[in-house]
Amino acid sequence: MERLTQPEEEAMQVLWQLDGGFVKDVLERLPVPTPPYTTLASTIRNLERKGYVQGAKLGNSYRYTPLVRAEEYRRKFMSSFVSDYFRNSYKELVSFFAKEQKISADELQEIIRMIEQKKPE
Repeated sequence: MERLTQPEEEAMQVLWQLDGGFVKDVLERLPVPTPPYTTLASTIRNLERKGYVQGAKLGNSYRYTPLVRAEEYRRKFMSSFVSDYFRNSYKELVSFFAKEQKISADELQEIIRMIEQKKPE
């Protein structure tokens, strides 16, 4: 799975929310300042080339449907992110956020409870 650029990821976020749509649908939901229509259309065609969406011609335009689920992309992205920046250690990732005071002790305890509840008996 090829990594997405920021504009591609923003377009995919909208397409995932809509479960597909036209370029104009995506354009309407992107934050201001929005890219020009032609730029967004090129971005979405790149997503199609990369295998993230499939375009179906309807009249004079194309409706794009996601081929990759958001969860699948998130899992792959997080895995490579942890590998690239935290030596493939989720412990280092959590430690980083704790040191930066981005996660509280209560939140860490909640994470521990979640992990313990998933353990097989």
